Amino acid sequence: MNRKTVNVVAAVICDDYNKKTKIFATQRGYGDYKDGWEFPGGKIEEGETPQEALAREIREELGAEIEVHDLIDVIDYDYETFHLHMNCYWATLSGGELKLLEHEAARWLGRADFESVDWLPADLELLPKLSAAMQ
Repeated sequence: MNRKTVNVVAAVICDDYNKKTKIFATQRGYGDYKDGWEFPGGKIEEGETPQEALAREIREELGAEIEVHDLIDVIDYDYETFHLHMNCYWATLSGGELKLLEHEAARWLGRADFESVDWLPADLELLPKLSAAMQ
């Protein structure tokens, strides 16, 4: 079966780029995966770099400016109806405040809090790398 590939970017917004003690997670407020927890982001539009797409998506979804740092990992995950190709970047807040414009909820999570939310499957795959990088 030939699945459609969806190319997306995700921001792992951390409280401090050097220490990385907490990361920002959001709960989807719409769509097939409503209520699942994820790292905010979205689709890359034609002509955008992944970093530009990420900055735009965070502006649209959370009303804030971010600085996009290094790539953490690329997650490839097969959902039932599509293949997800997700570039995941470290990011920090550089302007404004995080506001929930499209999400139901959000939380700052430390490593010990990762299992306190119900992650979407693709985002779940990123947690071991995050755990290793966080203090």
